Order: sequence, then structure tokens, then C-alpha cells
Amino acid sequence: FILKGREDRRLTPVVHALEAAGVRVQMASRQWMDSQTEGAVHQGIIAKVRGGRQYQEQDLPDLLAEHETPFLLVLDGVTDPHNLGACLRTADAAGVHAVIIPKDRSAQLNATAKKVACGAAESVPLIRVTNLARTLRQLKDENIWVVGTAGEATHDLYQSKMTGPVALVMGAEGEGMRRLTRDLCDELISIPMAGSVSSLNVSVATGVCLFEAVRQRAK
Repeated sequence: FILKGREDRRLTPVVHALEAAGVRVQMASRQWMDSQTEGAVHQGIIAKVRGGRQYQEQDLPDLLAEHETPFLLVLDGVTDPHNLGACLRTADAAGVHAVIIPKDRSAQLNATAKKVACGAAESVPLIRVTNLARTLRQLKDENIWVVGTAGEATHDLYQSKMTGPVALVMGAEGEGMRRLTRDLCDELISIPMAGSVSSLNVSVATGVCLFEAVRQRAK
């Protein structure tokens, strides 16, 4: 659907590509488009697509079995859909096998999160779990090293070894991880900060940590 009356040469190649792929293109009013996007900024073009696979908690063992050295991202208390979408996008770029979030205290995968994810919401398995602590125990039972991020950690991520099966746990901005989540981590790491600010946006911190793991795992 394209905004009726919009004249933008940048859309021309998009329309041609859609038509070449056999996708029907329709014009729509701004009011209708606004009503379809749940408050997300649509920039005059939206698509109706079939949703990706919905992963359930019970799918986690099969996902782990598919990979010799699982690489997981766990988000504890990330409630902003922009941050969830950005973390999914970064996880996809880093080759993360699955993202795990709790059903409570977590952002919904809404239109905003999907837009920010730029397609990663359909490519990276997102698993909502009822009890995050129980899931972390299950990961540990599968010999997956659980690494949590905390500003007060005694060593930084560049001193950590993340070459094996690993689950990186990121907490909410400000509050960080919940106490039980922190207690279940095998290791706590921090990001060294050289300036005056005390922390990074959670999606930025996620990128820093994931790509240090990518660097290590590529050796």
C-alpha cells in the first residue's frame, strides 16, 4: 500500500520491483495507513505480509540441537519496542541462533519493533519464556555458558572467553538484570567506558558484546 497522492521518485524503483515480483500495489489514504501501523512511522508505504513462524518455549531444545555451539541472546527487562527491534537486527547480523525474552517485563513484537528490526523479526527465532530463571537453568544443564552484563563486573568482555556454547544476557537500561537472573549467570562482564557517561543504550551495548563474541568465534 502506497500513500495516495505521494509523488516521490525514490518509490519508483520500489514499485517496479514489487510489480516485477507479482505483488499487487494499491493506493491508500493516510488515515487508513495510520490505522494499520499501530503508531509506527510508515513513511508512506506499508506491506501486508504473512507472519513468520511463531516459536514457543518448547521449541528451544530442538533449536539448540541444530547447532554444535549455540549462540544465544537473552534480554531481561527490555521493554522498549525500539530496543527490541534493534537488538533483533543486531542479533541477525551477528549470527545469533535465537533470542530469548521473558513473557513479563518485555516489549511486544509490534509494528514498531518489526520496522526497527528491518526483517530480522522474521529471520531470528524469538522465544518468549514463562520463567526466565528456569530457562537459564536449562541452558546451563545443556553446558551453555551464561554470560551476564553488569557495570560492576570485575572484568570486561575483552577478558571473557565466548568461543563455545554461550548465552549473552543483557539487562534493562538503568535497572540491569533482575537479581535472580544475575545470580544464575556463570560470569559477569562489563563494557569498559572511557568517557563521562556511565552506560550505553541496551541495543548499542548488545552490539558491542555480540560482535566481540563474533570476533572470538571466528578464530
